[in-house]
Parts: sequence; structure tokens; C-alpha cells
Amino acid sequence: MKLNSKNDTYESVNKLFTEHLESKGYRKTPERYTILKEIYATDGHFDIETLYIRMKNNKYRVSRATLYNTIELLLDCNLVTKHQFGNNCAQFERSFKFKQHDHFVCTEDGRVLEFCDPRIQEIQTSVEDLLGVEVAYHSLTFYGKCKTHKKENS
Repeated sequence: MKLNSKNDTYESVNKLFTEHLESKGYRKTPERYTILKEIYATDGHFDIETLYIRMKNNKYRVSRATLYNTIELLLDCNLVTKHQFGNNCAQFERSFKFKQHDHFVCTEDGRVLEFCDPRIQEIQTSVEDLLGVEVAYHSLTFYGKCKTHKKENS
């Protein structure tokens, strides 16, 4: 079955999350599922504070502690990926059924751009062959000035 919509994706991640919670003996609270739904309804990267404000604006009553704890559970079952883009604030993104990609971070404004380059996959395959290992995933981040800030300094 191919996932065609956000609704199909949410149903799949909801099921995986439920299985994870049950296997670990954790409670299946409405707040945890609301957080999961909010994350999978939004595109791009987010930090805890942004997610907290978005949920508050949507009239959800969730504490920051619940957000942090739920994010940890989602990281544990690979439904969310954590990035540390050189600042003190961790960024997260949904990770279920999302294509491997890499990042460019603007050092002027912190904006994160995503990109895919097949040559990086070739390098990964080369590393696997060279070392006799199997790479599960990778994380590659470039830092510099985006087009806007590059032009400003020219």
C-alpha cells in the first residue's frame, strides 16, 4: 500500500506509536497523540518552543514537559529525527517515510534548506564497500551564507 496523503501517513505513524507505547508499557494519552498529529500535519523543521506555541494557538493544552517527553518517545521509535544545527536549540523533523536528505544552514539567519544529491548516496555506498559496513543513515550539514546574504555581501 502506498501512502498518498497526510491522513494515510498519520494512520500509519499512529499505529507505530501505539505499538511502541504498548511494547514499553507507557500510557497512551490523548496529549501524546495530539502532539504526534500536530507534528505530522506540518512540514519542515521545528523546535520545542515553536511546537508549543503552535499547539497553544490551536487551543491544545499541553505542557512543555509533555512535549519534551513525547519528543523523546518519538525519537525512540524513529518517528522524529533530531538535528543540532550549531545553535543551542535542537531542531526536529518528522521522519516516517521521508526520503534521506541533507541540509544547508545559513549562518546569517539560521534558515535551514533541504536538498538531495545522488552523489552523496554514491559516497555512502563507497564508504560501505571500503569499510565493509552497512550504513543505516547519515547526517550531512553544510553551513554558510544563503543566496540572499551572499548577495548582500557582494
